[in-house]
Amino acid sequence: MSKKVFDQIAEGLNEALAVARGEAEPYKLHVPAEIDVKAIRVRTGLTQKDFASTFGFGLDQLKQWEQGRSRPVQAMRAYLLLINSEPHKMVQALREINIASHDVPMRRAAC
Repeated sequence: MSKKVFDQIAEGLNEALAVARGEAEPYKLHVPAEIDVKAIRVRTGLTQKDFASTFGFGLDQLKQWEQGRSRPVQAMRAYLLLINSEPHKMVQALREINIASHDVPMRRAAC
């Protein structure tokens, strides 16, 4: 894990502890009910197929969102907002996570 990633995790944990102790207010994210998925994808310059595979969406689901047949759930809309604001940073973060996930042995879930 890189120092930068570690520092970001540590910062988040410190914030969570401050909220738990009542020393800080939790951050409340506003996620709009409607989001233009196609505009976000077009802004990245990626095809539907490349956008879906780069950011972990199903191609069929992406098409449904873009055609207005369905809409992303709140967590997906928040993720799409992040992609829209900093697409190159999101790609880099996903690459770092992918690399780090290969360095850490996966634990099996208890059944």
